[in-house]
Amino acid sequence: MPHPLTGGPAPPAPLDTVGLVDQRLGNAGTRDPGSQPPPAGAREGGTRQGPPCPVSSELSAAGRALRVLTGFLKACGLLGGLYLFICSLDILSSAFQLLGSKVTGDIFKDNVVLSNPVAGLVIGVLVTVLVQSSSTSSSIVVMLTVRASVPIIMGVNVGTSITSTLVSMAQSGDRDEFRRAFGGSAVHGIFNWLTALVLLPLESAAAPLERLSALILGAANLQPGGHAPDILKVLTQPLTHLIVQLDADVLMGSATGNATNRSLIKRWCGTREQTVRRRHLFAGTALADLAVGLILLAASLLVLCSCLVLIVKLLNSTLRGRVAQAVRTVINADFPRPFGWLSGYLAMLVGAGLTFVLQSSSVFTAAIVPLIGVGVISLERAYPLFLGSNTGTTTTALLAALASPSDMLLSAVQVALIHFFFNLAGILLWYLVPFLRLPIPLAKHFGNLTASYRWVAVAYLLLCFLLLPLAAFGLSLAGGAVLAAVGAPPVVLLLLFALVTVLQRHRPAWLPRRLRSWAWLPLWLRSLEPWDLLVRRCCPCKACSPPQAVAKEAHCYENPQVLASQQL
Repeated sequence: MPHPLTGGPAPPAPLDTVGLVDQRLGNAGTRDPGSQPPPAGAREGGTRQGPPCPVSSELSAAGRALRVLTGFLKACGLLGGLYLFICSLDILSSAFQLLGSKVTGDIFKDNVVLSNPVAGLVIGVLVTVLVQSSSTSSSIVVMLTVRASVPIIMGVNVGTSITSTLVSMAQSGDRDEFRRAFGGSAVHGIFNWLTALVLLPLESAAAPLERLSALILGAANLQPGGHAPDILKVLTQPLTHLIVQLDADVLMGSATGNATNRSLIKRWCGTREQTVRRRHLFAGTALADLAVGLILLAASLLVLCSCLVLIVKLLNSTLRGRVAQAVRTVINADFPRPFGWLSGYLAMLVGAGLTFVLQSSSVFTAAIVPLIGVGVISLERAYPLFLGSNTGTTTTALLAALASPSDMLLSAVQVALIHFFFNLAGILLWYLVPFLRLPIPLAKHFGNLTASYRWVAVAYLLLCFLLLPLAAFGLSLAGGAVLAAVGAPPVVLLLLFALVTVLQRHRPAWLPRRLRSWAWLPLWLRSLEPWDLLVRRCCPCKACSPPQAVAKEAHCYENPQVLASQQL
């Protein structure tokens, strides 16, 4: 109709924001344009389609009861899935111990190998990857000499980060969740690798950690003690001991070189009452340790993956909208200025305390990664939690050292103190100064790569925890000169590439014109796209294709202004 003053066409009607929201939610045409917008509470609790969401007071008694029952069942599912996940980690550790105990014994009894610092670092990585338990590795290491134990302790710290990386793979179906989850798991491994690469040469040259631990040990009057109660084991043993039980004495003897032909599996031939009281699934089996280990490995991985998928689905279902925003606000909150810098150190204390209670850094980090994936915990907040967990797990080795025989007490406690100071030095290096928190941007870069190329996660696992350690191990056995001649050029080239890349982004004028970009290099040297095409051709299935960005469901309790601003 014409404009009443100018006679021209009337201007378009103003945008009805709430009507647009209703249209996004599938309610277009159900609302009178002349009516007032419904109150904010009327959009709370609804679904993607259907009439506007009723407020809580308008819900019937049956609706409220159904909502409470659904929340209770979700909480029970989360707790049950987490419990089975922890139990499956315990069984997985037992499976790797059955499969790798003989190899571990052969490695630890070779004094020539243990005298090489690089070989010791690689041994710590591989042994922890094999037994899937940093606590077990640390408890074995305290039985060795102090000088041989220091590189192995560094490798144990690196190897324990593989668990969180494996857990992140369960969220590879969604691009955004996988990017966050893998970045969160990678920040743990990158921190451990950087700390080990800096402190290993320093320790080999001047032994500062060994001297500091000896100085503190000389001022202490130690008495042999016992283990603190393991709360996590108390909760999981009723189930895991029904499946398999391992003989800790045989395992320790095999790892320290006093191997026998006895099986690691506990078997009893006593009275009927004793057998019934201490029975487990493989108590009377005639299978070898290798066969039992393979069976447990397959079963535990199946349960582990199923529990992870269940936990992630329930977290996605529970932590949405205002609930997710409230949880994110609480967990990622900072102290008011000027005390905001204390928030990260408080997170370290929380991570150390929870790891001390659980007596397992693997369980703690594996529980944090799904929360990072669904966006509840930010990477900046997860980083100090992981650092605190690294420090908290050193209490396991310290308790194992205090339970050592009197003739080994001092050396065992010194090794445990070195483990603690190693993690403390890592915090001083890569957290104390905000500019040096390099693991955070590096982890974000890895997360972005895996969001586009899913096979990068598999390559990261194989290179960092298997291929590169094995290559370094072989070169170190050939001699220090061979290791330096072969390993130094790639390391120097990598450092130069990183330096030039940083200058290209921040100070390109400092570089020659040719080095201000990598366009002059072949495409396969400056991009992963050719490698991605090669991987897809070699792997025609969808396992290596990039994860899809799943469209998130719009709920009526989400921000209406955000929904109205999005294109229909």
